[in-house]
Amino acid sequence: MLDPQLLQSFVAIVETGSFTRAGERVHLTQSTLSQQMRRLEEQLGCTLLDRSGRRVVTTAQGETLLGLARQILGLLARASERVREASLPLRLGVPEDFAAGAMTQVLAAFARQHPEVRLEVQSGLSHSLWQAFEAGGLDLALIKQGRGQGEPLARWREPLAWVDSRDWPAAGRRPLPLAVFPNEGLYRRQITDALDGEGIPWRIAYVSASLASLQGAVSAGIGVSLLPARLVQPDQVVLKDWPTVTAVELALHQGPGASEPLARLGEALIALCDEVMGEGGALRPR
Repeated sequence: MLDPQLLQSFVAIVETGSFTRAGERVHLTQSTLSQQMRRLEEQLGCTLLDRSGRRVVTTAQGETLLGLARQILGLLARASERVREASLPLRLGVPEDFAAGAMTQVLAAFARQHPEVRLEVQSGLSHSLWQAFEAGGLDLALIKQGRGQGEPLARWREPLAWVDSRDWPAAGRRPLPLAVFPNEGLYRRQITDALDGEGIPWRIAYVSASLASLQGAVSAGIGVSLLPARLVQPDQVVLKDWPTVTAVELALHQGPGASEPLARLGEALIALCDEVMGEGGALRPR
């Protein structure tokens, strides 16, 4: 097994024509280079360098090794570069309603433009995403939040709507059955506080951390829920004149890191949210 350091020294000697100048290039003494060349020649069982003239040149065997050595060193350099590229992660947290569809297309375009980046995408409740972001576990976090939380890159209004099944309405039942996120879910507190404020009795009929699951429960008539107005399904109805709820917003937060790929992804996410939320939803792009 040939030592790459010996090959590097060999190439340096041939290209400079001198042990002294090669030593300056690879930061080794002339005596160390001489020892390395003796070891390399012993390993290969032949003489590689002709030192009889004023300039060191290769023998026939050395000339053959020179091209191979350059190829080997080039492959090693590319391997090191690829490993470093693959170790550059960019961690993104997004709510479930942004985890697929248009978001996938945005991330695919970003991946094509920045093949050196490894995207790590986490989807879940905004409460969990915010905790991960504050702990330094996310570089970018797109979350649902109360108005004015933190200093986001940009934020958008997220109008909410009380929704019920079109075919199997639950709004007339008492106590009112609810389909809600778990306790840490952003909308759950708005629901219970609003109903309590109006004196409307309620019960928790369905709990899920999945937006798609809650939408299915509402459509099936299991319970009423409070969801983003832009996500109301064809088999659901918006309940009018129901209790007012605290406004929420969609916000994009960026961690303390700074890199060109991070900035580009942030710009792409802002453009996506402008499109999804509509011009009327933008509050403060930075």
